Amino acid sequence: MEAILLVLRTGMQWQALKATGICHPSSAYRRFREWLRAGVFHAFWRLGLEAYDALVGIDWQWMSVDGAMTKAPLGGEQVGPNPTDRAKTGTKRSLLTDGRGVPLGLVVAGANVNDHKLLPSTFDSMPVKRPSPEPRSAQHLCLDAAYDCNEVRRWGDKFRLRLHIRPRRPPAKPPKKSRRKKARRWVVERSHSWMNRFRRVLIRWEKREDTYLAMLHLALGIITWFHFLLR
Repeated sequence: MEAILLVLRTGMQWQALKATGICHPSSAYRRFREWLRAGVFHAFWRLGLEAYDALVGIDWQWMSVDGAMTKAPLGGEQVGPNPTDRAKTGTKRSLLTDGRGVPLGLVVAGANVNDHKLLPSTFDSMPVKRPSPEPRSAQHLCLDAAYDCNEVRRWGDKFRLRLHIRPRRPPAKPPKKSRRKKARRWVVERSHSWMNRFRRVLIRWEKREDTYLAMLHLALGIITWFHFLLR
C-alpha cells in the first residue's frame, strides 16, 4: 500500500518504484490491479462516507456539482480534445459534493463532453443512497453557467431538486448582496483543488478508465477520511 500511495501522491511512474526500494514495480502494480478488481478503493471511499454520515451527517440540503479538466498525454479510454488546451487530449472529472465539500459522486469522460451531460451519471455514481427530499427538508443543488439549460432543469424537477444555476448571461444590474444568501458552490471547487494535490490525478497517465477511476476513488477516500473525519 505504501508504494501505491507514493505513486498517487507524487505521480511517479510505476517503474520508478525500483529506485525507492519499497518493492518491485511489477509487484506493486499487480497488487493494485488485484485490489481494483476486488473493489477495495471504491469501498475505502464508501466506508468513509458511511462513517462520516454516522458521526457528522452528510449535508444533503446544499449540494454542488462541477467539472474539472486535466491533461491526459497518453490518451486512452474516456479522453478527448480539450477545448481550453489547444485540443490536446484531456479528461474531465465531474464531481458531486455535499454542503461541506465531502465528495459524494464522481465520473470521468472526455474533456470535450459538456458538463451538463455528465450530471445524471454523476448522481448515479454515489456509493451511498441519497434520501428522498421532503417538504421540510428540501435538497438544493448549486451549479455554474455550464449547466444553464432546460435539459438540466427538467432533470432537476424529476428528482425534486431545487437548482441554483449561475446564468450564462448575468443580469445587467448585479443583485444586491445579502448576508442571508451566502456563497455555497465554492466547496466543490475546493474539493477539486484537494484532488489536484495528488499528482497521479492531476495529470492522467493511465490509459485504462478503471485504473484512473481507482486512483480517483483512493484520493476521494483519503479526502473523506483525513479532511473531514480525522481532522
